Amino acid sequence: MELRDIEILLTLVEELHFGRTAERLHITPSRVSQVISKQERRIGATLFDRTSRTVRLTPLGEQLVHDRQIMDGIEAARSAVRGTVGTLTLGTMGPLSLEIGGILDLFKARHPGARLQHREVQPPSPLERLRSGGVDVALLWLPIREPDLTVGRITHTSQVMLMVPATHLYAGRDSICLEDLADCVVVGGTSIPPYMEETLAPFHTPSGRPIRHAPKVSTWQEALTAVSSGQATAGVAAEAVQFYPWPSLAFVPIRDAAPCRWALVWRTAGETSLVRALAQAAADVVADSAGGGGGGDKRWAPMGGRGEGVAAQGHPGAERVPGRGSQAVAGQLQACSRLSYGGNRSTSWATVSSRARLPCTPIRRSAPPALSA
Repeated sequence: MELRDIEILLTLVEELHFGRTAERLHITPSRVSQVISKQERRIGATLFDRTSRTVRLTPLGEQLVHDRQIMDGIEAARSAVRGTVGTLTLGTMGPLSLEIGGILDLFKARHPGARLQHREVQPPSPLERLRSGGVDVALLWLPIREPDLTVGRITHTSQVMLMVPATHLYAGRDSICLEDLADCVVVGGTSIPPYMEETLAPFHTPSGRPIRHAPKVSTWQEALTAVSSGQATAGVAAEAVQFYPWPSLAFVPIRDAAPCRWALVWRTAGETSLVRALAQAAADVVADSAGGGGGGDKRWAPMGGRGEGVAAQGHPGAERVPGRGSQAVAGQLQACSRLSYGGNRSTSWATVSSRARLPCTPIRRSAPPALSA
């Protein structure tokens, strides 16, 4: 019996309500029902009498609850997991921790004695803080092929977009293709493996035309400023549309770019019980969100071995997971805003699919006076 299933069973015993049980554990009521039905099939009898209005323990369910040896064993297993204490430092890029809100909520609920500390990771040097020990685990885009790093389950996927100045020629397009990047100058990172940079900012188009990378930036803020001032463009994940609605920026979908996949990554030599606990929470949330919880291995085992994120193609965990404040990117990101600058009103819409690369209308806004660096 999986530890997650034990947790669901015990919570339902306490709540006697499928909805409240699901809410406490950040899963769906159907997932609770699946787990209970599976255990009842294994036992060969029902543990709960449920109607449309009430949920009650059956005599057999009461017997299970009052069998101290069984319940003590279950509680001991749960306490062992919840006994994980200490501080875990998580590195994310800007507000991207919101994208894994469901994972973090489950981790905190399971490990109340653990303290979660957040640190900024810079996209132009995504591995720097991880390697220096500044963070214990980081939410990064894939692939990652570093022999000293372990890649966890995919937490979510994002469409790749081109961030351009609002006055750029492409700002008026519904979408562009990778071949169009040959006519752009794209910001480059200062300390980033080329194969990682390739995901968001390729070095060549599909036909082999070179894509110029300049200027080099060391922080995300520098990238935003370089683009908004008209110096360059930048390949970004779709979440930037929601989190950085600057009036001087526009976001255009790259319709033939492969989706950007995200996962938790940590130093193999620095793996701790807290890191494993967060990885397990991620695996459980991904499994629960995949097809109503029926698919996916719920153990946190890394994808494709140590330091090999590329092996995650088609992985059962490659689905969107619930998060706080960013439900729009769960299956579709819909950003809509009406902004007024100097009397000029513009309407902006974007629909970004995390599962299919469909052309859509870019975020467009009236160009204000140039921002100062």
